[in-house]
Amino acid sequence: MTAADLIPPLVGEPDVERVDAERAGRVGRPGRDRTRRSLGRILIHAALAVAGFAMVFPFVWMLLTSFKTLPQLLQDPLSFWPDPWTLDKYVDAWNAVPFGQAYLNSIYICVLAVVGTLLTASMAGYAFARIRFRGSRVLFIVFLATQMIPKQVTLIPFYLLMAKFGWVDSHLSLIVPAMLVNPFAVFLMRQFVLSLPKELEEAALVDGAGRWRTFWTIILPNLKPGLGALGIIVALDVWNSFLFPLVLLNSPDLFTVPLLLASFRGQFGSVDYGLVMAASALATIPMLVAFVIGQRRILNSMAASGLGGR
Repeated sequence: MTAADLIPPLVGEPDVERVDAERAGRVGRPGRDRTRRSLGRILIHAALAVAGFAMVFPFVWMLLTSFKTLPQLLQDPLSFWPDPWTLDKYVDAWNAVPFGQAYLNSIYICVLAVVGTLLTASMAGYAFARIRFRGSRVLFIVFLATQMIPKQVTLIPFYLLMAKFGWVDSHLSLIVPAMLVNPFAVFLMRQFVLSLPKELEEAALVDGAGRWRTFWTIILPNLKPGLGALGIIVALDVWNSFLFPLVLLNSPDLFTVPLLLASFRGQFGSVDYGLVMAASALATIPMLVAFVIGQRRILNSMAASGLGGR
């Protein structure tokens, strides 16, 4: 021990060894942080991959099973690849029940419901976003709160109302309510209108345009991204609707695709489940293709609407 070691450091004078240790720690920390972040990203991607596989595998199994022959299904039901590949199940499923009529029913119901919903929701969203009237905020909150009521709760009152109108066993009971009552669609269009600059409307009003003309010439053209995304969402919802068609439709020639598929499963499910898989693929693939094509538009429209910020 030297004399310098016995002299305490002056007040305010840094401890050289402590400073060196802190510097060494700071130098090594970024490397550890990068390793930790990389490990976290790897774990997240691995978990997402496992979850994605769990969701995709049943659909892949359905498609592969639909190409198998009945002897293969009976002899080796757990086999993965069809041997041999055949399209007979699709031909048999299409001819066993009136799939063509069901497709036409679902397509025209979807088209009318989507067009009507886009029109009414865009007008209602514009009114709630820009036109201030007494009780507008309360009315919007009450209207939006109906979204939280399960459809099963309103099933009996809705059926009685449709019976009063004489729309039971008619496609009007599926089309008109879908056009007029969609709180989510109104909310989404309202958010899109709120994201538009008010200067556009003010310029139109200065030029002498009224509310109606402003909506058709200024607001509606700027809502095209949101209308495209909303159209896909509404089409998916209407196409996959099962409960209300089951209750309201009685005639087989009025059945939609999900309703016909349920009837098909009841007839052939215990006999040839490969046939049921082919029918399920026929019912699922159109909307799956529509969603794959439009998923980017949906995500971009949700982000542009400001749903997270308003």
